[in-house]
Amino acid sequence: MKVNFKELLDSKRIEEVEKEEFNADLAEKDIKSAEHNFSSEDYNWAVSIAYNAVLRASRSFMFHLGYRPIGKEHHKNVFEFLRKTGFDIELVDYFDNIRKARNQFVYGEIESASRENAKEVIIDMAGKFVLKIRTFVLKIRTGKEVVK
Repeated sequence: MKVNFKELLDSKRIEEVEKEEFNADLAEKDIKSAEHNFSSEDYNWAVSIAYNAVLRASRSFMFHLGYRPIGKEHHKNVFEFLRKTGFDIELVDYFDNIRKARNQFVYGEIESASRENAKEVIIDMAGKFVLKIRTFVLKIRTGKEVVK
């Protein structure tokens, strides 16, 4: 994979680190935890945990390529990094928007995650994201197009 991360490096949004093996096990564990919170009707935390699953899988992908996010906006920098790689832009944009909403109910006083919203984030989108990033890593490793 040949991607130019110079802009992100120069602006101190990411830094180079020793490459690590990609591992999405914790992300998948987070999705199960999010599903548990969803079934307990704790929708804000369910969404937050599902977002965390996406963040973990994304960071593992970054480490796999030899980078990590830095700076005050390190979550935002993860999504900027993903955009540079050509990973599914719709999913990246979707979870970047979830990042913004999550900040409101984690750090603010807003109760904002509805049952329908939480179901979409957890059941439909977070699992899809983790599966797609696994597939993306496999494609990079093998240099072959992977059937989805």
